[in-house]
Amino acid sequence: MGLIDYLGLAAVQHALIAATLVAIISGLIGPFVITRRAAFAVHGVAELSFTGAVAGLVWANDPVLGALLGSLVVASAIGLLGVRESERDAAIGVTLAFGLGVGVFLLGAYHRNASAATNILFGQIFGVSNAQLVLLLVVAAGVLITMGLLYRPLLFASVDPEVAEARGVPVRFAGMAFLFVLALTVTEAAQVVGTLLVLSLAITPAAAAHRLSARPAVVTALSVLFALIASDGGLIVSLEAVQVKSSVFITAFSFAIYVIARVAGGRRRVWRRRPATE
Repeated sequence: MGLIDYLGLAAVQHALIAATLVAIISGLIGPFVITRRAAFAVHGVAELSFTGAVAGLVWANDPVLGALLGSLVVASAIGLLGVRESERDAAIGVTLAFGLGVGVFLLGAYHRNASAATNILFGQIFGVSNAQLVLLLVVAAGVLITMGLLYRPLLFASVDPEVAEARGVPVRFAGMAFLFVLALTVTEAAQVVGTLLVLSLAITPAAAAHRLSARPAVVTALSVLFALIASDGGLIVSLEAVQVKSSVFITAFSFAIYVIARVAGGRRRVWRRRPATE
């Protein structure tokens, strides 16, 4: 089968829609992850979505719904235990250790085929069903609406939380809301690249965008663009190499974009530092 033939398959079309949704919302929250130094939170939520997926299998035979609900519980725990920034990493580490232990226990109690849960670790984008696609659409719409409402106060609270609080911005509420949005986004991204590689969409495109600009609007636009290129581009390339998982190409594209942006950003800074007489 050729590329055009593959694109005509319903499974591939569902995969492209899911990858596009994930890229948009991942690219949107990525700059805030970088600004708020929340990379470890992304890692923690991603790993613990596996626990939620196993719980969903055990109780409702639905790993995606379980992962979504589990991620919200994890976000709540991180937000309540890590009120101070100095406590956040410790809170995430404690929650991560306990949650993974619960996941291992539940997996041992599940006696049917656990491939649906283990697919959360490595991604199974071509297995997205109609029901899961609808759920992803609903979650993506909720994330976009929430970020649209929170964008300005969250940006202010992320850049200068002390001044933002003095100006009356609900810093703690904005932080908790961001954790919920982050949890939902990471769980969606796990459907594409898996929890072990979710950083390639939730952080790498935004990190590349930060190398090219300091303007929040430009960084956000570039982050979404880079995430789309990595996600959809990696997915399409994987159709020509069916023996390799799409997550491999997605992470490779993300890393290549970051390296290019880093080199280009470094040259741009060097050019700006040159004396005007040169």
